[in-house]
Amino acid sequence: MSPVISVTDLTKRYRGGVTALDRVSFSLTENRIYGLLGRNGAGKTTLMQILTAQNFATSGEVRVFGEHPYENERVLARTSFIKESQTYPPVRVHHVLRAASLIHPGWDEEFAQQLVDDFRLPSRRNVRKLSRGMLSALGIIIGLASRAPLTFFDEPYLGLDAVARQIFYDRLLADYTEHPRTIVLSTHLIDEVSELIEHVLLIDAGRLLLDADAETLRGQVLTVSGPVASVDEFARTGTELHRVRLGGTARATVRGDFGPADHDRARTLGLALEASSLQDTVVRLTTATNGAAPAITGATSKEAHR
Repeated sequence: MSPVISVTDLTKRYRGGVTALDRVSFSLTENRIYGLLGRNGAGKTTLMQILTAQNFATSGEVRVFGEHPYENERVLARTSFIKESQTYPPVRVHHVLRAASLIHPGWDEEFAQQLVDDFRLPSRRNVRKLSRGMLSALGIIIGLASRAPLTFFDEPYLGLDAVARQIFYDRLLADYTEHPRTIVLSTHLIDEVSELIEHVLLIDAGRLLLDADAETLRGQVLTVSGPVASVDEFARTGTELHRVRLGGTARATVRGDFGPADHDRARTLGLALEASSLQDTVVRLTTATNGAAPAITGATSKEAHR
């Protein structure tokens, strides 16, 4: 089966010597929810712009549905990109939704109206009079109701309160379950979406640090705490990403290919183990003390260090 997206050695440089993307390579399969994560300025939005034909690569190859996306109606008709600061013409909300229905062949009008009610969006109000949160809700409605085979959400929640964000997550998961497609979710609220994400792409300073299944990743990064000597011994089985020391005890985040024997060994050493949250893993990988944490691209941690 051909990947939905295939990226090979993608590089984007801007004037002044700024490298937004540095030889990035990965592929996305159909019917999965991907988390595109990273700090501000990491290159996430640039990557999505290139994949949706709104920016040009300096070098490398990009294929979407097996084709080049630029000026390609077959690709763009199957793609929805909801941007962080989406702008609309000065018309009423229901006119925006009507236009979106004409652009996206898979549009579900009944679902769109349900979402309008869920978000309490005033459909006859001019978009210029919408609050920041209402504008975000409008973008979310378009992204979900389009049912595009490839859907990008770039920080879609700006201005949304906690209740509205939860409505977004609930509706996204429920509709994805009933109508699977490839969804790329770029967000800084990692803890809120961690249960949605099936695969993680982590970009830092234009480089791909992580390309890994989310469930596998949860078992590969552990937080270990206890006597310093015992933490030192256990940390040697993997790669230490972070450490805090208080007197004779330490707490460290360690990445490795851990199995039941490693957990038994930790208990023998008098250590407490807990799985690192996805958000903590992202933070530790992008703030590693040497500033250059080795990439994981589908391999286990031990394989990555060979």
